[in-house]
Amino acid sequence: MKAGPPPHVAMLATPGMGHLIPLAELAKRLASRHGATATLITFASTASATQRALLASLPPAVSSLSLPPVDLSDLPRGAAIETRMSEECARSLPALTRLLSELGETMATATGTRLVAFVADQFGMDSFDAARDAGVRTRCLFIPMNLHALSLVLDLPDLAASVPGEFRDLAEPVRLPGCVPIPGSDVPSPLQDRSNPSFSVMVHLAKRYREADAILVNSFDAVEPEVAEVLRQPESGRPPVYPIGPLIRQFVGSEADGAGALPPSPRAACLEWLDRQPARSVIFVSFGSGGALPKEEMHELALGLELSGQRFLWVVRSPSDEGTLSDNYYNAESKKDPFVYLPEGFLERTKDVGLLVPSWAPQTQVLAHRATGGFLTHCGWNSTLESLVHGVPMVAWPLFAEQRLNAVMLAEGVGAAIRLPERKDKETIAAVVRELMAGEGKGAMVRVKVAELQKAAAEGLRDGGAATAALDEVVEKWEADEAN
Repeated sequence: MKAGPPPHVAMLATPGMGHLIPLAELAKRLASRHGATATLITFASTASATQRALLASLPPAVSSLSLPPVDLSDLPRGAAIETRMSEECARSLPALTRLLSELGETMATATGTRLVAFVADQFGMDSFDAARDAGVRTRCLFIPMNLHALSLVLDLPDLAASVPGEFRDLAEPVRLPGCVPIPGSDVPSPLQDRSNPSFSVMVHLAKRYREADAILVNSFDAVEPEVAEVLRQPESGRPPVYPIGPLIRQFVGSEADGAGALPPSPRAACLEWLDRQPARSVIFVSFGSGGALPKEEMHELALGLELSGQRFLWVVRSPSDEGTLSDNYYNAESKKDPFVYLPEGFLERTKDVGLLVPSWAPQTQVLAHRATGGFLTHCGWNSTLESLVHGVPMVAWPLFAEQRLNAVMLAEGVGAAIRLPERKDKETIAAVVRELMAGEGKGAMVRVKVAELQKAAAEGLRDGGAATAALDEVVEKWEADEAN
């Protein structure tokens, strides 16, 4: 960092811990490496205990502010997550403009700090209008997904115009430069129904991506090397792309992590149970902060884990049949005892090999534990990165959003996961779990590949590594733009 007042960055996190966590980690990295300060701006709809715990754990250089509530009662009860997030952002623009204006003035007057940039994630693109009106010259897009997802969205306006009918009905996969071919059924869920408002929301946001001065992506070259090479090349009309990941939640003591906040006793129970298990013997089963299974699949998963004969730690949540996906996304805590949905006698039969916890587990600590040897995951990108950083191979069971796309890239591209087929019966689940944990074929190859990716991720974050160099370049540009 150059001499003079420290730079300040304002960051807008749209709803979802999967958006806030990596932005918070980016803010912490800017503070520790570049002496910057940052303000994380959140929405009133996500003022949960989990979010409050995360914000309270941030270092002094990173502060937070919440936008006032906006009325979303006119939206349909089952409105898609993407629609709700985009609409909440659009209705918050006047308040955000005032906040950014006041923030810039306060920083300059009180500390001499310069508000050098505004960073928003992909569902906050309309907030660029507020940043511009508040006089913030540099506006950057943060992608908490991977480079495959970014490539798809950058091409979305053209794809929407050229693909007849629905993506799920395509006879051939979608082919993008450097990307693994994407079957139409694995295109992200908000794009699977053109009549749903979420489709037009996604196209609208995609068109605005190119307004960014830079696109920062929470991924790294080794996990998707071909598309990283494509996006590294300058392209007219497209902002420069910087893979700056993996940015994952770092745990300290008993603070909240990517899986949510836990009281000390359940947290300790998870880790104490793992302490008693052999090395690399446990498969961790969790579907993220917004994921839940239908009753039938939940039942088959239980029986499949039992049939596999492997040790398991399962974060059990009430089935998705009990409510809408948006309900789970904004408040994933189970409203009912999730154990009542398990097969009769399952808890008693598996008590010596399995631990079940309701709703939440200390995910980062579990993945980092020596006893954890596999992860049955929904393929949310934060969870995927946490698994790779800790060298844990995956069974892919995607649910929604871009998770099916992630599963394609992980299983068919880099080879870091074994994907479960669409028909998820107990025999299939048991066979895949056994293969991942102890198999000599595909399981062995996945375990080797994940160990390689763990090493590559660490190297990229070291001084002089690819991710560190990319972020250094971004900050240098911010400084130069502010000086001119």
